[in-house]
Amino acid sequence: MWRRLGVLDLIRIGLLILGLIFVATGLLPWADAVESLAEIGPLLVFLVAIIVVAELTKEAQVFDAIAARMAVLGRGNYVALFVLCTLFASTVTIFLNLDTTAVLLTPVMLALAANSGIAALPLAMTTIWLANTASLLLPVSNLTNLLGMKELGLTATGFAARMWAPQLVSIAVTMAFLWVFFWRRGERRDLRYTPPVLRPVADRVLFGAASAGCLLFVGLLLFGLHVAIAATAAAVVVAGAFLLRARERLSWRLIPWQLVVFVTGLFLVVPTLSGNGLSALMTWLIGADGDPYRTAAVGAGLANVINNLPAFEAIETVIPVADQDRLLALLVGTNVAPLVTPWASLATLLWFESCRRHDVKVPVRRFVLTGAGLAAVGLVTTVWALVQFG
Repeated sequence: MWRRLGVLDLIRIGLLILGLIFVATGLLPWADAVESLAEIGPLLVFLVAIIVVAELTKEAQVFDAIAARMAVLGRGNYVALFVLCTLFASTVTIFLNLDTTAVLLTPVMLALAANSGIAALPLAMTTIWLANTASLLLPVSNLTNLLGMKELGLTATGFAARMWAPQLVSIAVTMAFLWVFFWRRGERRDLRYTPPVLRPVADRVLFGAASAGCLLFVGLLLFGLHVAIAATAAAVVVAGAFLLRARERLSWRLIPWQLVVFVTGLFLVVPTLSGNGLSALMTWLIGADGDPYRTAAVGAGLANVINNLPAFEAIETVIPVADQDRLLALLVGTNVAPLVTPWASLATLLWFESCRRHDVKVPVRRFVLTGAGLAAVGLVTTVWALVQFG
């Protein structure tokens, strides 16, 4: 069993073990540990359910069908394909979580590149950049958003009302960077691409059920249901269809135990560190003047150093509950800017692993430099949009 575990899996397990050691030694009081885990209980239910929905939706060929039809709709025109791909990646991120985009959409995009003779790197970079920068609009778009909802006291529609302008700006800036550094003629070499041949889906019933499950999830969110309830309902619909039509595809491997282990360990380790000096350091770094730009910058820097989830959790605890503006600015920093280091977000780690499995070479120097440019410009412009319109 240990031989089948990758390096990332061992890190996640190590994080959980470290958290349990903190509890056992009393560094993290038992009551604080229980409170922290109770806070993330509904989030873990959401994570498991939405990943199951996304995995089965991919198995039902919904993503493949959309991607292939996008390429056909583009008619060989790279500008049209670029717009369609950015809209597709943004939509999946906004409604189905950034990890879904990184884990499931990346292989679809890479397969589309192979089938259409398109360079793989532009499609891959579109996926990972928008997995991060398009995760501002809804609470479900990013786990950091869900973590901040308790302090913000906003509904899903209220959250979207505050973040619509920052989201539009961050996507627009990302599209500009993608075009200049990866999609323009000088980068992709070809003038046109060859649209793929459309193939019928293997099972129309599963395809329809998976599509209905995704629409149900979005609809329940719009009606104000908790994300855990909405995701669970969607998972029941999709898994039920597979139980009737393709039971052999249902297995325990659908359960994202790696995410559960990572998040659980994170919520034991970060409270321990916060109670032993980390909170004081974060308070000093973000300052007492309430500057949203400074708060976002600290969140962005820390996210690229240690990962955006622990960065958000460490800084969020020292922001006053009533200061919604700074908390939203922190979300901008930890969502839009984790683009520089390969470990800045869990989605980026998963994306690198997917690229490795598909033999797509990602130039690390180019990834870091272009990511740093997008992080800097995206951070400033998105926080500006938050201050002006959010």
